[in-house]
Amino acid sequence: MRMESARKLFTADDVLKMAEAGLFGPEERIELIDGEIVEMTPVGDRHMMCVDRATAFMTEAFGRKAIVSIQNGLRLNIHNMPQPDVVVYKPKDDFYGSARPTPADVLFLVEISDSTFRRDRNIKLPRFAAAGIPEVWIEDLKHDLILVFREPENGPYRMQLTLRRGDSISPLAFPNSTFRVDDLIGEKPSH
Repeated sequence: MRMESARKLFTADDVLKMAEAGLFGPEERIELIDGEIVEMTPVGDRHMMCVDRATAFMTEAFGRKAIVSIQNGLRLNIHNMPQPDVVVYKPKDDFYGSARPTPADVLFLVEISDSTFRRDRNIKLPRFAAAGIPEVWIEDLKHDLILVFREPENGPYRMQLTLRRGDSISPLAFPNSTFRVDDLIGEKPSH
């Protein structure tokens, strides 16, 4: 007789409790996607540099009008808690010390994709849209592009922009703050 195995789906609360109990090492990078704990790929030099660039430019541009959060879990729902590279939250005096931020607190977020483009585009982006995240930028480092997704409506984003070197963009939440694609993605490394 053949036995079917049952899958155990984890919740965001389960993952947070496991992390607090020390079940994940300090170097382990994980995300919760559809109830499964997924190991993230290691961060390369260019990826790290782009996270640092976005952090510096956005913190400088927004000041105390937003909270720029770097590579922290964002609870979308009970079974999804990805770790976007950059999340720009509405400001809060206690910096969300009294309650974790929710998708309603997100102004926009940025994923930096070198080896993770397909996953960011095909797996994470639909979950961001379903959670109502108003704007998502994906920095495609292989092609030196920034893809901008806006206006989630019943699932997918209604609007998509493709930005290239020489282009600039302002987030919907901060129309007076402009970012140059070249500044965000930096120089392509020479091999």
